[in-house]
Amino acid sequence: MQKYDVIIIGAGAAGLMCAASAGYRGRNVLLLDHAKQAGKKILISGGGRCNFTNRKVEPNNFLCANPHFVKSALARYPSQQFIELVERHGVEYHERDHGQLFCNDSAKDIVKILMTECDWAGAKVQLRTEILAVTKKDDTFEVSTSNGDFSCESVVIATGGLSMPKLGATPFGYRVAEQFGLTVLPTRAGLVPFTWHSDAKQKFEQLSGIAVPSTITAQDGTQFSEALLFTHRGLSGPAILQISNYWQPGEAIDINLLPNQDLAELLEKQLQQTPKQSLKNALAQWLPKRLLEALFDETLLAKSLNQLIHAEREQICQQVHHWTILMNNTEGYRTAEVTLGGVDTDELSSKTFESKKIPGLYFIGEVIDVTGHLGGFNFSFAWSAGVACGQAC
Repeated sequence: MQKYDVIIIGAGAAGLMCAASAGYRGRNVLLLDHAKQAGKKILISGGGRCNFTNRKVEPNNFLCANPHFVKSALARYPSQQFIELVERHGVEYHERDHGQLFCNDSAKDIVKILMTECDWAGAKVQLRTEILAVTKKDDTFEVSTSNGDFSCESVVIATGGLSMPKLGATPFGYRVAEQFGLTVLPTRAGLVPFTWHSDAKQKFEQLSGIAVPSTITAQDGTQFSEALLFTHRGLSGPAILQISNYWQPGEAIDINLLPNQDLAELLEKQLQQTPKQSLKNALAQWLPKRLLEALFDETLLAKSLNQLIHAEREQICQQVHHWTILMNNTEGYRTAEVTLGGVDTDELSSKTFESKKIPGLYFIGEVIDVTGHLGGFNFSFAWSAGVACGQAC
C-alpha cells in the first residue's frame, strides 16, 4: 500500500488548487479522479473561455446556510491573487460586464496553469482511477481504488456536486460525508434554465431566440438585472440562471421587460407626438414584435394610442413592468451549472475546511453548501477554498 501525506479526490478547480498549495508546503500529495481529463468543468465553462474569477468578489455573492462561512477563505485568497497567478503564466484575459474575467483564447489555459502548478509543487495527479472506498483506521485513512490501495494522514473530498452528469458528476462526496457522520443538506440544481408549463409552451415557444434586457424578482424579493433569453423549452439567460438559485417550485417570478425606462411616460410622450399610431408599432420601438404578440391581445395591439382608455394603458404597463409567470420547473442537473446544498458548513472549519468531527477529513468545492452567483464567483471560491485547505491538510 503506497503511503502519502495527503490524498485529494477530485481533479476539478478546488482539488487542483488544493493539490498545488499542499505540494508547495512540502506535503507528499496524490490527486485522484475517475475522469480521463482534469478540470472537465473548467474546460466547458464560459463557452469554452472560462469565466475564471470576478474583479469584485464579496461574501454576499454566495448562498450558504451559514452566510459567514465564506468570509475567511475569501479574505485570505482574494480574486486579485488568482488574477496575478494567471498573469504570471502569461495567459491573456479580458473583462466583460459586471467584472467578469475570461480567457482570451481557451479555458484550456486555466487547466494548464493548474496542472503546471501541481507539477512544480510535486503533487502527483492520477486520472482514470475509480475510488472504491475511503476508510479510517486510527489516525490513518485508506483509499481503495481501481488502481490499487493508498494510505494517508489527510483526505480531501473535492468531488463536486450533481450538476452536469454527462461530465461524470456523482454523489460520491455526499456519500463519504454521510459515511463519516456529517450532515448533508438537501441538494437541487442551481444556475439553471426554467421550463414552461404546457399551456405557456404553446404560447411562448415560438419566441425561441429572442433576448431582452430584464429585471427579474423572486418571491423572496431577490432581484437580478441582466439579459433574459426565450428558448423553445422555457426561459434562460443570465437573469434567469441567477434567479433560479432563489426559486422554489410553485413560485411565480416577476419580470420587468423594460427595466431602464418608464413605459407610462413613454406612451404619454408617444400619444402627444403620434396619437394615431397603433399600440403595436409604438411598443415595437422598445420590445420585439413577436414578444408583444405573445403578451397582448391582437385587438388591443391594433388600437391607436388615442383609442386606449386609462385602464388599458395601466394594464399594458403592468404587463410590461411586472409580467408575472409561473414556470413549470427547472431543466435540472442536466444543464445546471452548480448544485445548491451539500455538506453542511457547520460541520467544517471555515479556516481549513476540516471536518470538526473527523480529524484529517476535509471537504472543498461544490460538494459543500456554498454556491456562488453567476459571473466567476464559483471558481473564485474554489480557488480560495483550495488554497485554505492546501495550507492546512
